[in-house]
Amino acid sequence: MKMKQQRSMTEASASDKGLADALVTTAFVTMAIINRIGAENDLSLSLIRVLGILSDRRPRMTELADYLGLEKQTMSGLIARAEKRGLVARAPNEEDGRATDVFLTRAGAKLVERLHAQGQQALAPLIGQLSASEQGRLHELLRRMLESRSVGE
Repeated sequence: MKMKQQRSMTEASASDKGLADALVTTAFVTMAIINRIGAENDLSLSLIRVLGILSDRRPRMTELADYLGLEKQTMSGLIARAEKRGLVARAPNEEDGRATDVFLTRAGAKLVERLHAQGQQALAPLIGQLSASEQGRLHELLRRMLESRSVGE
């Protein structure tokens, strides 16, 4: 019985390793696409991440820095450069005047739309290898994995 349990654990480990390897490889391929799109648009990966976050929310500077794992000074420099390009703006937080919110400008929102379209187009060959039901299932599984990540933080 004990040998059977060990074998089962070894098989599970091999399966987990295969899944982890596939996730890492998928992340590398996806990041290569995002980096290429960033280079084509003269955007750093950090700025692409900021724009993506700001596409559907208006966080405080401190929240944005925490989410991205950046120091406040680094975040301020990144936002300052994006402001100079007319992509983002800052304003006092309505609830706490000491805090500063960051949000997309109209130009920033248009850029995010273009980046999204470029990303969809670049990922289409990979995604297109799956049937519609497989795509839906993968989307659901990835969403659940990411939800469990935010719960544990």
